[in-house]
Amino acid sequence: MSSLDVTSIAWNDAGLAPVIVQQHDTREVLMLAWMDAEALRRTMAGGRAVYWSRSRQEYWRKGDTSGSTQRVVRIAVDCDADTILLQVDQQGAACHTGSRTCFDGRELPMSEA
Repeated sequence: MSSLDVTSIAWNDAGLAPVIVQQHDTREVLMLAWMDAEALRRTMAGGRAVYWSRSRQEYWRKGDTSGSTQRVVRIAVDCDADTILLQVDQQGAACHTGSRTCFDGRELPMSEA
């Protein structure tokens, strides 16, 4: 399916799709965000990650205020075309808390079965 484009995405009822953001060379999962079709178009055209903020109801390009940028290396979708994978070259912290990833130090304990 190499002919996928923005219209191929199975957007949810709000017109959004979750985006898993991964460091391209280490495969480290950095964060989860949301995109609509326009955010995906902007990302594809500009080469830097653009997301839709559900809380602020606006687009934001990663790094414009923080300086921690995400240069997009590859974009893929899952088998159902309802989740986007961005493989990026992350410069600086990915998380708004200043952590390398949004998952640093937030492990849940596993119960023994």
